[in-house]
Amino acid sequence: MRYSFGMKEWKPVSTLELSGALGALVLVAWLRWRSLQGWVPVLDDANLVFHEAGHPIFGLLGERIAIYGGTMGQLVFPTIASVSFGRKGETTAFALSLAWLFENFLNIARYMADARAQILPLVGGGEHDWTDIFSRWHVLPHNLAIAGFIAALGWVGIFACGVWLVTHR
Repeated sequence: MRYSFGMKEWKPVSTLELSGALGALVLVAWLRWRSLQGWVPVLDDANLVFHEAGHPIFGLLGERIAIYGGTMGQLVFPTIASVSFGRKGETTAFALSLAWLFENFLNIARYMADARAQILPLVGGGEHDWTDIFSRWHVLPHNLAIAGFIAALGWVGIFACGVWLVTHR
């Protein structure tokens, strides 16, 4: 017997549901690889909204944490969705929301990689979050290596979500 977060059995996945979910994962991966900017329209537009919303939301806890709020916003929303679906035993929705979380790692890595070059356009033209963060941590010269590691985690996570979904059929 397979259990979810709430100790309920995972719901079975139909062939149609599995095909649709795997097709969605492949489509997102293909769109990301195809895009020169590494941007998946609609999905990454939503991720950007969550990123920008995270700054003032987490900024309520203090000015210092506001800089981390964008990245935290990107991660909190898919995490909440994943936990919610996991507690309900919603197999497909859990896997896709977890894949959404890992897809955000790719965005975050892209932003990290830009920390020194600062070529990406910034919403509102403000400070570059990861330039500030990496400077605080004294690791700015290593931004590309860190970004590469985070991107690799993102790709492995997305792939693992697809594999998990197939094995929980």
